[in-house]
Amino acid sequence: MRDDVESAWQKRLPRNAFIGDVLIIVLTLTAAQVVRFSDENAQLAADDLRIDYWLVGVLIGVLWVLALNIWRAWDIRVIGSGALEYQRIFAATLAVFGGVAIVSYALRIELARGYVALAAPLGLLALLLWRWISRKLIIRRRSRGELSRRLLIIGGPAEVLQLHRSFERTPGSGYLPIGAVLPGYSLHSPDGQELPLPVVSVERTADAIMDSILENRAEVVAITGHGLKPRTMRALSWELASREISLVLAPALTDIAGPRIHSHPVADLPLIHVSTPKIEGFQAALKRTFDLFCAAVGLVVISPLLLATAIAIKLDDGGPVFYAQQRIGRGNAPFTMYKFRSMAVDADAKVAELSALYGQDAGNGVLFKMKDDPRITRVGAFIRRYSIDELPQLFNVLLGTMSMVGPRPPLEREVLQYDPYAMRRLKVTPGITGLWQVGGRSDLDWEESIRLDLYYVENWSFVQDIIILIRTVKVVLAKEGAY
Repeated sequence: MRDDVESAWQKRLPRNAFIGDVLIIVLTLTAAQVVRFSDENAQLAADDLRIDYWLVGVLIGVLWVLALNIWRAWDIRVIGSGALEYQRIFAATLAVFGGVAIVSYALRIELARGYVALAAPLGLLALLLWRWISRKLIIRRRSRGELSRRLLIIGGPAEVLQLHRSFERTPGSGYLPIGAVLPGYSLHSPDGQELPLPVVSVERTADAIMDSILENRAEVVAITGHGLKPRTMRALSWELASREISLVLAPALTDIAGPRIHSHPVADLPLIHVSTPKIEGFQAALKRTFDLFCAAVGLVVISPLLLATAIAIKLDDGGPVFYAQQRIGRGNAPFTMYKFRSMAVDADAKVAELSALYGQDAGNGVLFKMKDDPRITRVGAFIRRYSIDELPQLFNVLLGTMSMVGPRPPLEREVLQYDPYAMRRLKVTPGITGLWQVGGRSDLDWEESIRLDLYYVENWSFVQDIIILIRTVKVVLAKEGAY
């Protein structure tokens, strides 16, 4: 065991998660018993056998705990991870109550439906809420450098830098990069690149690399890009396994979501296959149906707000209520996007003047954005703060030129500056909101804006659209608004 390396928190987090889960399960099954049967001495009838329902609850509780253990819901790598953590809890809960339903049906056991109908959803929601609250607290501490595993990265300078930046963007991931091993490179000037991590070794042998890992008390080793010899990799993996140090293989292909990656052994090799997401057929019909439903319902629900905003804009300066602008949509096709007017009537005519006056302070390289834009009206400042100016885009969704979720719809002058890499964001329909909205809104630099949009294009899923919409509500109501 690595008692000299393993931190106390790595034992404490799984223990706390286990205690919390068990307590919730006990309380859930007790509540279901009390609500369903009140003070009755309820019994389950199975042929000539009679079993008190509190014993049934004990049995279900034990099975529930076993299922969570089988699905590894208390794994240190899962706790605080988010989607994967919730997925395992959902799968374990579904397996338990699905199995109970199948067994009771097959054996013709009259299990009280009200009992199961109350215990299953109540317990699932309580477990998910508990893990969500716990995750928020864990992320907050990890942002301060706590509750994180010490990570040593092995690879070439470019790959090490890219992986480090990824972990830097997501401090809640639970990994704390502490150094880099650059096999075959110079210790002082690794390929001319400045690395934010200390280079602890440039050796190629498994023994030398292992010495560096132990000296730096690494708890996780990530190998990326610059590969080692197969024999060195095998020897290193054996040494790491014997010392209970985690080994992570980080492919050079970045920004690929988990559902797209599949391991498939071929010729005794663990090959990784990367599937290509396509919004077509059933998936396209599902997304379009969802868009139509959300836009139609949304317009009906917020119609009073739309009317009040229109009146306020008109009373403010007497100008037009709506602002129509040409944007570029899917397949590089132009379309007219509608918004509530939040700027002075002659705002577009002043873009060149402000850009020349403020230079780099007026955008992020391609996009023209100013934090204190003098063209914004009094009403415009308020509706931008809460993204009310974007609401008329629901009409674009009905017309099919925009989607509820997608990349940001660019201007033609922006598209003219796109490189082939950025042009990929035009492969899908632009959206009212997207990862750029929940990832930083107007404060993102150009490179990060493109990265988020391309991540969405490359990893689209219907579930991700739902999550982005939920996160958008939170971002809009946050203290920092768009500008």
